[in-house]
Amino acid sequence: MCRTWSVVVFVMLWGSGCGPVIPSSTVRLDEQSSSDAINGVQKPSPIGSHLPSVKDGEAWFVNVADKAGLSTVLHCGGTDKNHILESVGSGCAWIDFDEDGLLDLFLVNAWALDDSPRRVREKARNVLYRNMGQGRFEDVTAQAGVGGDDWGCGVCAADFDNDGHVDLYVTNFGSNRLYRNQGNGKFEEVAERTGVATPGWSTGATFFDADGDGWLDLYVVKYIECTFDDVLRAERTTVWQSTAKVMAGPFGLRGGKDRFFHNNRDGTFSDTTDQVGMTDTAESYGLGIVASDLDSDGDVDVYVANDSNPNFLYRNDGHGMFTEIGGFSGSSVTADGRPQGSMGVDAADFDGDGLQELIVANFAQDFCTLYKNEGQLFFTDISAAQHMKEFTYAQMSWGCAFFDYDLDTKLDLLILNGHIYPQVEAYPALHETYKQLPTLLHNVGGRLHEVSRQAGPGLQLAESMRGLAVGDYDNDGKPDLLITAMDARPLLLHNDTATSGHWVKVRLLNRYGSPAINATARLTSGSITQWREVRSGSTYCSQNSFDLHFGLGNASEVQMLEIHWPSGRTSVQRALAVDQTHVFREP
Repeated sequence: MCRTWSVVVFVMLWGSGCGPVIPSSTVRLDEQSSSDAINGVQKPSPIGSHLPSVKDGEAWFVNVADKAGLSTVLHCGGTDKNHILESVGSGCAWIDFDEDGLLDLFLVNAWALDDSPRRVREKARNVLYRNMGQGRFEDVTAQAGVGGDDWGCGVCAADFDNDGHVDLYVTNFGSNRLYRNQGNGKFEEVAERTGVATPGWSTGATFFDADGDGWLDLYVVKYIECTFDDVLRAERTTVWQSTAKVMAGPFGLRGGKDRFFHNNRDGTFSDTTDQVGMTDTAESYGLGIVASDLDSDGDVDVYVANDSNPNFLYRNDGHGMFTEIGGFSGSSVTADGRPQGSMGVDAADFDGDGLQELIVANFAQDFCTLYKNEGQLFFTDISAAQHMKEFTYAQMSWGCAFFDYDLDTKLDLLILNGHIYPQVEAYPALHETYKQLPTLLHNVGGRLHEVSRQAGPGLQLAESMRGLAVGDYDNDGKPDLLITAMDARPLLLHNDTATSGHWVKVRLLNRYGSPAINATARLTSGSITQWREVRSGSTYCSQNSFDLHFGLGNASEVQMLEIHWPSGRTSVQRALAVDQTHVFREP
C-alpha cells in the first residue's frame, strides 16, 4: 500500500540572476515514485479591473495588455497588403525562460513597409517580456539577446540540447533563428552552426522526438517560394467576391517544401526529410502544425495544416520513419472531399474518450473543421453536427486552441479571426471586415455553444488576429490568452471567469529538468478521466505553456494521475491536492 504525507515547506526558486521568487508551498511525496510534486508558485492579486455580476462559470475575459506593460506594435508589411507575405502575421509564446515559476512571453515581429513607393520603413524586432509578478512584464529583449530583426513568422520552444533550459526556434521569411538558452538569462543564436537556419519562408515549426532516442528533432513548415524583390514589386491582381482587387496567391505561386531535421545528439541537426519519408512533393502551402501521438501507440505523429490543399498526416512507424496518410485517414479534406484554406490547428481529447480530436482553422467563406478521432488514425469530420459552419463560416480563422476556461472538466474552444484583405472595408455589400472578433465555443456535454458576445470586454475587441498562446501567467488556476494581431499591439486576455471549480496544473520535466515534450498525463477526479500532452508548437505559429492544465469542477481531490513519459516509462501518483501546481520529474 502506498503511503503519502504532507509537508509544509519554504521553496526558493532562483531566476537566473533576476532575483528570487519565494512561494510558500505544500509538498506531497509518494514513496513509490522518484517523481516529486511541488505545488503552487507565487499567487498575485487578481488582475481584472471589473468583475461583472455573472453566473458561476460564465466566461469573462479582460484585456490587460496596457496594465501589463505590453507596448510593442507587431508589424507585417504595408497597409495595402499587396503581397501575400504581408497577410500571415506572426506568432507568440509562453515560456518560463528564467525558471522562476512565472510564465514569460515572447512576441515574433516582422517589418513595416511603405506602400508608395514600396520600401522598408522599419525592421521591427522580436520582444521577450519577463514576468515580474503582480501582472506586470518587463522588456528584457536586449539583455537576453533574442531581438532579431528578421521578418518573423512563428515560434516554438523546447530544450533541443538536453542542458535543462528551454530554447526558442523562430521561423522567418529568410533564414530561421535558433536561440539557445544559456541558463543565465541570456540566449545564443546558433541556427547556422546547428544546421537549422533553412532559408526560404518558414511558418509553423515543432520539436519532437521522432525516433525515441531521447533527443528532440525538428519539423519546419514552408509556405511559398518568393524573393523580397517579389514582395516589393507585388501588385493586387486578384478580384475577391467580384468586387475588391486584392493580393495574389497562394494559387499561382510556388509552394515551399517542408523540412525535417534529425537531432545528431552533438548540438547539430541533419536534414533527413527525404530519408524519413516526409518529402513534400505537393508543395502545399503549409502554415500550421501539431506533433502529437494521435493514435496513442507511443510514438509521435505529425499533422500539417495546408492552405488551399489537402492537409498532411504523417504516421510514425515507431522508429522515426513516416508515411503520409492524410487522405486515407479522413483528416486531410472535408466530409465531402474538399480541401480548405487551412491556417491553424490544435489537438485535444475534446469528447473525453481518450483519443485526440483535431480542430483546423480555415479561410473566409468556409468553416473551421472538427475531426473526431475514431482510433487507429481514422478521423470523421463532425463539423456539421457541431454547427461549425454556423459559428465560423463568415470569418477568416487562424490561431485555435482547446482549453477549459471555466474549470468544469470540459475542453472549450477559442478561434481567432481576421481577414487578409483590408480592401473589403470599402465594400459594405460584402458584409466582411478586416478586423474581426474572436469566437469562443463552450463545451456543454460534448456539444459546442457559442458564447463569444457574452464573454467579457476582452472578446469584444476586433482586430485582424493571428497567433494564440494559452497559459496561466498569474498562477491563479485559470488559463489566460496571449493574442497577436496585424499591425497592432498584442492582446493579453486575463481570465476573470467567476467559477467555483477546482483545478490542477501538472508540470512534467524530463530527466534533464526541462519540459518533457510529448509526455502525456491521464488524470482521474471523481468519475471523470482527462487526457493532456506536453507539446512544442501548435495553434498558429505559436507556443502554449508547457504546463498541463486540468479543470476539476466540484472534485476536491485527484484520485490518480498516470504519467506516460516519452522514454516509455510510466509513473502513477495518487491523492493529489487540488488548486495547486504539481511538478513531476521523469524517474
